[in-house]
Amino acid sequence: MSVPVEEVPPDELREAFALFSETSTKLSEAYQELQNQVARLSAELATANGELARRERLSALGEMAAQLAHQLRTPLAAALLYVGHLARPGLAEADRLRFAEKTLSRLRYLERLVQDMLSFVRGQQGAPGAVAVQGLLDELEQVMEPQATLQGVALHMASEPEPLVVWADRPAILGALINLMENALQASPPGSVIRLEVSSHGSPFVAFRVEDQGAGIAEDIKTRLFEPFFTTRGEGSGLGLAIVKQTAEAYGGWVEVESEPGKGSLFTLFLPLQKGGGAA
Repeated sequence: MSVPVEEVPPDELREAFALFSETSTKLSEAYQELQNQVARLSAELATANGELARRERLSALGEMAAQLAHQLRTPLAAALLYVGHLARPGLAEADRLRFAEKTLSRLRYLERLVQDMLSFVRGQQGAPGAVAVQGLLDELEQVMEPQATLQGVALHMASEPEPLVVWADRPAILGALINLMENALQASPPGSVIRLEVSSHGSPFVAFRVEDQGAGIAEDIKTRLFEPFFTTRGEGSGLGLAIVKQTAEAYGGWVEVESEPGKGSLFTLFLPLQKGGGAA
């Protein structure tokens, strides 16, 4: 007996093609921004002193361009392939649903890559302001809880009783914390726990500690974690931790990592404490 297959809702197909169009636009923006960076770099090199500095910066630019092409090529090709399948006449509804889901998955992944690359290449952060830590934790939990539940991982978030306020840009810091939590989730086996503890202990800085119970990180890898485009995973831009570091430093903070193979990892983001005044 055959099982009836539901037709792909028109709104899902519209979402797929709309996301494809939007991601293509963002991809064009990313390449345009890279070209702008090349032009600015060329102008700097024209007045730079020393052949060594010139070689180092050209080498960094070449690595960035190569990594951009490498990271974008595979998901973009896959998305184009699935869109082509969707357009085939007489395609069975079961196949149409499968290709629609695969298209959305690849486009969302591509969109995240483009967003990471734009954030890193532009290196721009919003203007700092007073940001309530508890509000950040509440929103962070809303974002991460569904993903953690799906993977069978528990989230424990805690902050010291006294209200804490950091001096930074709220969207930028939320993005950095999401990057740290997603890294922890990717390292966590089912049944494990991710802990996020926030405290200042009377210092001028607030520490956001993200700890997982994963496999830990080897020393030779740990020294490269914050390098742009460095990744040990099959997928990913390799920019997540570089953006965290860039964001922390933009607001007078920093990020540290403690990890040993077999003992999990602890990433700590330090941000300056804002005393008094309202918070967003």
